[in-house]
Amino acid sequence: MARAAAQGGAVALLCLGIDNLALVNESLGHAAGDALLAAIAARLRPCIGEHDTVARLGDNEFLAVLGRVGGSADVAPRCRAIFAALAPAFALEQQQLHAHASIGVALYPQDGGDSATLTRYADLALSRARADGGGQCQFFSAEMNQRTLERIGMEAALRLAIAGDELQLLYQPLADLQTGDLCSLEALVRWQHPQQGLLSANRFIPVAEEAGLTAALGLWVLRRACRDLRAWRDAERPAVPVAINISPRQFHDPGLADSVAAALAEHGLAAGALTLEITEAALLRDGAAASVCLERLRALGVGLTLDDFGTGSSSLSNLKRFPFDAVKIDSAFIRDVASDSGDAALSKTIISMAHNLGIKVVAEGVETEAQCDFLRRNMCDQIQGYLFAPPLPCAELDVLLREPRRLPAHLLRIQRQKRSLLLVDDEQNIVAALKRLLRRDDYQIYTANSGQEGLDLLAQHAVDVIVSDQRMPGMIGADFLRKAKQLYPETIRIMLSGYTELQSVTDAVNEGAIYKFLTKPWEDELLRGHIAEAFRMKEIADDNERLNLEVRTANHELASTNRRMEELLKQKQQQIHRDEISLSIARELLQHLPLPVIGMDDGGMIAFINGAAAALFHGGGALLGNEASCVLPELFPADGAAPHDGAGHNSHLHQADIGGLRYAVMVYPMGESSASRGSLITLSRCEVAP
Repeated sequence: MARAAAQGGAVALLCLGIDNLALVNESLGHAAGDALLAAIAARLRPCIGEHDTVARLGDNEFLAVLGRVGGSADVAPRCRAIFAALAPAFALEQQQLHAHASIGVALYPQDGGDSATLTRYADLALSRARADGGGQCQFFSAEMNQRTLERIGMEAALRLAIAGDELQLLYQPLADLQTGDLCSLEALVRWQHPQQGLLSANRFIPVAEEAGLTAALGLWVLRRACRDLRAWRDAERPAVPVAINISPRQFHDPGLADSVAAALAEHGLAAGALTLEITEAALLRDGAAASVCLERLRALGVGLTLDDFGTGSSSLSNLKRFPFDAVKIDSAFIRDVASDSGDAALSKTIISMAHNLGIKVVAEGVETEAQCDFLRRNMCDQIQGYLFAPPLPCAELDVLLREPRRLPAHLLRIQRQKRSLLLVDDEQNIVAALKRLLRRDDYQIYTANSGQEGLDLLAQHAVDVIVSDQRMPGMIGADFLRKAKQLYPETIRIMLSGYTELQSVTDAVNEGAIYKFLTKPWEDELLRGHIAEAFRMKEIADDNERLNLEVRTANHELASTNRRMEELLKQKQQQIHRDEISLSIARELLQHLPLPVIGMDDGGMIAFINGAAAALFHGGGALLGNEASCVLPELFPADGAAPHDGAGHNSHLHQADIGGLRYAVMVYPMGESSASRGSLITLSRCEVAP
């Protein structure tokens, strides 16, 4: 740096990280990792000039000091040369390995004036290069340092906020599409930052994850949600379950199930009052550990929801493998579900798959009636979004709980809708005349003056029958009806036009885009009859669809019942297995006990005799299955009273002579604290004869 200052040049500090060294250490061992570092060092030397220095900084990082550079334009080719040198595979442990590297660069004098600052800035640039996907060179910028300082400040403030109970929960209601009622709540954590105001979770959750605060934050949310649930129960509000989000790190905490059980017990809540929402990212890290954790949570009785399904590394096997009650379709697929055929197909597929496995489906981010109508028609179970209610603080939610909100009837899953008609014509007088003619038929009538306006209305409202003109500016009627068929195939489409462009109309009819072609001017009663016939066809199709929905609903309920029965059977089998293990342990323990022990059933028959008792009674082979009073008369008092036969619960003690020795005979009745029957008899030597 002194030389560069004297000669007017610059110095570049390169922090080079080997991103996959940890994987090499884990898979091939640390010796292989050290060999890889040595091989990398050998390739780095030729990339360094006579005025440069390269050294291993520690762990998986190297530091290179490039003297006599003019600026970033001189450094970028040097970084490309380093990447090129490291690109060929390394031969280690008889395997071909590749080094995945990232480089962070800081420059003197523009970035910093001392070595400590330059080193820190180069490391910050390396972190940004890795965060952007790795395998690249990133130059330091002042923005990086500012963000780092902001993150450090936010982390410190967040620690204080968690410790000082300064966070708050909002609750977003979910609606049931079958009944329209409020069916659940999702707890959403917010932070009232002293300078930045109310922050949503996506502003501070990443900071919590980097700082290792997710466990503390998750525990705060759990306890606060349980406290609010208890308050609503005490105020006799409707018993609505609450869902809380579990981060991947919190999910893999071995104490999660114990924390949930403790929070429920502390507030006197049943396990069914709580649902845990878990993302697929939490399941990917360790599938076996995820199964164990979910089984423990399932044993508690809390609900389990697979959150954000369809995003990231989604696996269809997760729906079958793990015991989820519900799956949430991410809002990214719901945003355009009423107008995008791809999102519509994916959403319908998710709903169908989940229902076949007996799992409920919740759609997030539902903001319009068109989205809700699509979900209603395709058997979605619940919706969450601003259409029903935004996230609410406790005070506003309490009002909603006291005065329940419901979805309107036309948005429910199995309902007969009012007949709706869309008239599309660029001539206002034609539209007005049609409205006057058809008003007496009690249709819900929508109007548009172009094909695009018609498509916009279809995206907002459920429409049964469309009547469209052919000649319109921008989009002819045939093209409009083709798009309407593609997006809303359940509609009945009629063309009403005074101009017959034969080819386009014929093509549209042959493609099924047009149900009927009618000409202008029309005869009033004939036109009314054609439209009424179209509605009858639509109502028949709707009746069939309602029947189909009812059948699918019944099938879904049956699949849900089967899934619950399978889970119950699995739990019973696991309990039987545990009981068998416990019984085997108990039998082995009794068998090797030096104290003679005999087990009798409730009928007085000998069911068990351990090794010590068998030796005392000379083998005991003929004792099992025989009546104790007959084969072991010496155990019975002289007055003829038999040892306890299990009918009561009082211990019985007496003495008996066996083989010339005096024994104390103790009878322990079974069944006082279990479902066992019969009794155990133990014999112990009397040290002093009576």
